[in-house]
Amino acid sequence: MGFDNFFHNTFSSLKVKNFRLYFIGQTISVSGTFMQAVAQAWLVLKLTNSGAALGLVTALQYLPMLVLGPWGGVITDRFSKRKILFVTQSIFGVQALVLGLLVVTGLIQLWMVAVLALIFGLVSLVDTPTNQTFVTEMVGPEKLKNAVTLYSTLVNLARVLGPILAALFIAKVGIGFCFIINGLSYIVIIYLLAKINSLELHLPEPIKKVKGQMIDGLKYVINTKILRNTLIMMAIIGTLTYEFQVSLPLVAEFTFHGTASTYAILMSAQGIGSILGGILLAGQKKASTKILIFAAFLFGIFTCITAVMPSLILASTFIFIVGLFSILFLTVGNTILQLESDPQMRGRVMAYWSMAFLGSTAIGGPIIGWIGQYWSPRWSLGVGGIAAIVASLIGYLTVSEIKKEPTEEIINVAELTTDEDRRVM
Repeated sequence: MGFDNFFHNTFSSLKVKNFRLYFIGQTISVSGTFMQAVAQAWLVLKLTNSGAALGLVTALQYLPMLVLGPWGGVITDRFSKRKILFVTQSIFGVQALVLGLLVVTGLIQLWMVAVLALIFGLVSLVDTPTNQTFVTEMVGPEKLKNAVTLYSTLVNLARVLGPILAALFIAKVGIGFCFIINGLSYIVIIYLLAKINSLELHLPEPIKKVKGQMIDGLKYVINTKILRNTLIMMAIIGTLTYEFQVSLPLVAEFTFHGTASTYAILMSAQGIGSILGGILLAGQKKASTKILIFAAFLFGIFTCITAVMPSLILASTFIFIVGLFSILFLTVGNTILQLESDPQMRGRVMAYWSMAFLGSTAIGGPIIGWIGQYWSPRWSLGVGGIAAIVASLIGYLTVSEIKKEPTEEIINVAELTTDEDRRVM
């Protein structure tokens, strides 16, 4: 009976057919995306042998999110999220296929990788907040925490599968086929998006196009303490800690003198930790600022420990634990922001989350790449760990302020209803 309850609570959102279809498609598509991420990082290193160049390409990929993120949130709030995803997923597929063909034909140059990374970033600034808020529309607020956790677990399952597939294809048929296969994977998600029943979505009232909507979103975030404080923590951690796509390839190649397989081992270990953490977390129905602070602190501690490990085995062991607290921080932060946001502001709020989590890489990527090249790859990890600890301390210092607001007490997702006026916020 206990196992039945655990299974029911852990996978409750998958009973919603629309979310189940979306989940299946994303499992395939996101695995391809992580395969492309590994291949792109390895491609840049092979073209340049430079950590700084890797950081620069990574920065270009996330620069649009940093500069234009709020604009992407406005688009998310104005238009049908399902229709937006048809467009963005199609462009992602074409971008991956073009990159793959350039590599296979031997025409690829660094500037081409940079331009295509920038295109990927331009599409992502709309796709990312749309994906996040579309989850809410599929499952409703009462199943949001579970759906966000399962989606985060899916991403980390892809973090395991993607690098393994990338290492396999790089070794057997070459880097180019990683991009081509990823491009083809978008066919699946587009097909499954078409199968989603729009009549069963929890659609908010659409907002009309008026002046000042981006400014309104910024004011809303600044004036809502729990949103502001959560985003500050994410901005710090997103800028310097979540730069594993830069730091781990450097550690794999220059610290452990390995290959793409070494990088895949590190990414997979982190992903397995996140999967386990996600499964354990999915059955829980509460999210709070205290849990967010706790997760950030231990995320930082274990990242620092990983940075000083003398062997690949030990580094893989502790990066596994990093994965556990990484998914805890991401899931709790994402859930708090979505449930605390007004439905008509949710796209803009999640755009700021995307800016803090992904867009900040445009700043942090070059910094971490420079540290890894001119100091040590170990320091590129260590600085990220220190940043997460600092973010947790900032969160701790503001927790007394958070407690004063009834909307920022523990969010019990099980008590939420579809009536927006009765949300516990």
